[in-house]
Amino acid sequence: MGKSKNTQQALQFAAKGGKARAKQLTPQERSEIAKKASGARWGGAKATHTGDLTIGKLVIPCAVLEDGTRVLTQQGFLEAIGRSGKPAQGRGSQVEKIAPFLDLDNLKPFVDLELADSTKPVVFRVPSGSRAYGYRAELLPRVCEVYLKARDAGALLKSQEKMARACEILMRALAHVGIVALVDEATGFQDHRDRDALAKILEAFVAKELRAWVSTFPPEFYKEMFRLRGLEWNQRVRRPQYIGHLTNDLVYARLAPGVLDSLRDKNPKTEGGYRKHKHHQWLTDHIGHPKLLQHLGSVTTLMKISENWEAFKELLDKHIPMHTDMPLFKGLEGED
Repeated sequence: MGKSKNTQQALQFAAKGGKARAKQLTPQERSEIAKKASGARWGGAKATHTGDLTIGKLVIPCAVLEDGTRVLTQQGFLEAIGRSGKPAQGRGSQVEKIAPFLDLDNLKPFVDLELADSTKPVVFRVPSGSRAYGYRAELLPRVCEVYLKARDAGALLKSQEKMARACEILMRALAHVGIVALVDEATGFQDHRDRDALAKILEAFVAKELRAWVSTFPPEFYKEMFRLRGLEWNQRVRRPQYIGHLTNDLVYARLAPGVLDSLRDKNPKTEGGYRKHKHHQWLTDHIGHPKLLQHLGSVTTLMKISENWEAFKELLDKHIPMHTDMPLFKGLEGED
């Protein structure tokens, strides 16, 4: 049955009244109404405070919700643990039972039921009213623990090793900042420190740690080496062990007098025949590391202009001979 004539007239009158009231609203009032409407449409708690947490080169948008929940955005969370900032296709914005970075067969033995239940993404509204997805901030160290336990148990896939390294750095950094925060709270100093003091400490700590994991040797160095040795170049394939001996010859034995012997002492091989760290991680920040980068550039240039390995070695021995003098760097101890 159609609407009565009186009902239609009432609806038309209400519509006209609504338009008239809308014209009387200021732009700010109309914006606030739109935000509330958007919030009602999307649902989720509203963020009362927002900001960016800077960790090394990472910038993680974060927020505190009206119910006190602390959240990190999904993209920032994923980048922090060494994954792509974009969630897997078709899964990024879904509210799942368990987060995709834990929903992996080799990690399941290390994920308890409580953790699995707590990985449900948090839907919230930013101050503009739009919808956002995040994870509870306290989830970050717990996820790191999963990757580190899996690594200790030898259960990680090759592709997950970089995430374990990122998690290890984060765990050390968070522990470092955590003890500072506890002392500040116990002494009352938290009311006097700068607003972003802890973030600066975290950033400085992680930046220093991350340098140890940066790929110092440029791909061109090994690409040219493979070319001159007649080997097929594939950056993803593990390099033959003897490439390490060539690297010692081309780089560390020529970097400065006594450096190679010092590095071997500081970074001995394990019972399995491997070294726990890269040699360059023991070089000093102010001398060793800058000199290494300069040396790598020179050696790579000589390789590029050489037609074969013999011609390259002749140029190398002439322009950058091996050192046989007494050690030059005595500051390797305690650096990096």
